[in-house]
Amino acid sequence: MRLTRYFLPILRENPAEAQITSHRLMLRAGMIRQAQAGIYSWLPLGFKVLSRLEQIVHEEQQRAGHIPLLMPTLQSADLWRESGRYDDYGAEMLRIKDRHQRDMLYGPTNEELITDIFRSSVGSYKDLPLTLYHIQWKFRDEVRPRFGVMRGREFLMKDGYNFDLTVEDAIHAYNRHMVTYIRTYERMGLKAIPMKADTGPIGGDHSHEFLVLAPTGESGVFYDRAITDLTLGDRDIDFTDRGAVSEIVETWTTPYARTDERHDADEFAKIPEDRRIEGRGIEVGQIFFFGTKYSEPMKAVVVNEAGERVPVQMGSHGIGVSRLVGAIIEASHDDKGIIWPEGVTPFGAGIVNLRQGDAATDAACESLYADLTKAGVDPLYDDRDERAGAKFATMDLIGLPWRVTVGPRGLAAGKVELTSRRTGESEELSPEAAVARLREIYANR
Repeated sequence: MRLTRYFLPILRENPAEAQITSHRLMLRAGMIRQAQAGIYSWLPLGFKVLSRLEQIVHEEQQRAGHIPLLMPTLQSADLWRESGRYDDYGAEMLRIKDRHQRDMLYGPTNEELITDIFRSSVGSYKDLPLTLYHIQWKFRDEVRPRFGVMRGREFLMKDGYNFDLTVEDAIHAYNRHMVTYIRTYERMGLKAIPMKADTGPIGGDHSHEFLVLAPTGESGVFYDRAITDLTLGDRDIDFTDRGAVSEIVETWTTPYARTDERHDADEFAKIPEDRRIEGRGIEVGQIFFFGTKYSEPMKAVVVNEAGERVPVQMGSHGIGVSRLVGAIIEASHDDKGIIWPEGVTPFGAGIVNLRQGDAATDAACESLYADLTKAGVDPLYDDRDERAGAKFATMDLIGLPWRVTVGPRGLAAGKVELTSRRTGESEELSPEAAVARLREIYANR
């Protein structure tokens, strides 16, 4: 991509309506534009980040054996009446009548619809366990949408649903999801801590939510510093090994970590004082086990080995994909703009031409662009006829992790400058060495 051909409507001034950092920077960096309160158009830069996050979620879900599908945004109210949630859900649900006066709704979640799909297709325990998921737009009519994509009315969410024969099987599915979520967030450059949570309108009595640590988070959090040292990394996990999966979950859930709603001051006081941390967190996902809450009223049953018809055990598991874009920015920015982790950046590196129109620098930039593209780095080339300061400011604002600066003086010595957005450190390298360094950085991402 070349900036002279790209659509990147950057704002010079801070938008008056933006109350938090992520909202302000997403508007300024040309990532989103508000269509109406709590509803946004995703412009090319923002859509590219959103797509990268979506791909990571897909990869980690399928690594664990979960199967993707796609359900519609509009659902029949009759299904929700079967489960008993249609009247209980509240004003957040957007209720609609079609031209035949049938009651419809814009789905805030999909427990009823997926249960209907399951009960019409599965009848034997031999078809279990089964976990289905999709990534789809949802709508919840927030009374006061604010903070940009962090608390909008329309949002992109991954929601998955497990169907199991026994409680023990369903708990393994719950644990499996916790592990996949931990790795998903790590790949996005986030430290997301699982914390025991209330179940809300989803129901059940077993739930954890995942919170990203950020000063602007909506929830107060209290945790043992030891949990921030845990990492899965590239560890190979056999998701069919219940003991191994359960051990990981126990490791991540044993250290104290709770939101202010569930905080226990006496328990917190038992942690060594130097490890007691109070802060703020942004919720980016939640997992639930709710047993037969939906399968019993909706008659989602299978025949077990004894020939008995039994309701399946279920759980649901959500990741706020669009919300994650804002959460990453809240956790990773400075006064110049966004700082994208390599795993989610819209472009791997920015190429800045300090003398556009000069034959030597133009040729060197074109060569770099071709070599980085071939290396899988996906560069963004700033080929505008702008002064150097404006180009650097654009790169800092949109937050690409690496910048390659090409100028006549450096080229005369056979060098370009490779700069880290996170640290600000620069190094002079040959163009070939710069490409090799970036290829290595992105090799396993």
